[in-house]
Amino acid sequence: MSERALAALLRLHAEVDARARELAARNAARLQCKRGCSGCCVDGITVFAIEAERIRTNNKELLEEGAPHAPGACAFLDAVGACRIYADRPYVCRTQGLPLRWLDEERSAELRDICPLNETSEPIESLTEDSCWTLGPVEARLAELQSASGEPGNRIALRALFART
Repeated sequence: MSERALAALLRLHAEVDARARELAARNAARLQCKRGCSGCCVDGITVFAIEAERIRTNNKELLEEGAPHAPGACAFLDAVGACRIYADRPYVCRTQGLPLRWLDEERSAELRDICPLNETSEPIESLTEDSCWTLGPVEARLAELQSASGEPGNRIALRALFART
């Protein structure tokens, strides 16, 4: 991955983190997420190659010598449910736990979801749009970064990044 592509990905991840922090503060009364809470960290998550390359570049020793977490949960969880690549985690992991919203064009409807552990207060349907993470725009930007990198747009399973599986 070129330095330019990595720099653009780092900027995007920083923007996501800033907005996610803002939403976490706004939704603090409902969010139960903390270190070791890994219910959303499921197996089978895939990422664009550009994010996989960031993980490979910054976590070589773990990927070459470490073993993935047992199947059923994210390969990058440690024995107590903490993320071993937290600083380099992909976009999808940076918004976990937040109230999510997206537009279902087929049904012409807005849909919302949240981790069941965070359904402790007002229904997410009553939240304002700006209190939710909107799915779509960042995914589109990631796809653009992937395309601009010149690499194929295949998605890569996080578990597949490990040399030993």
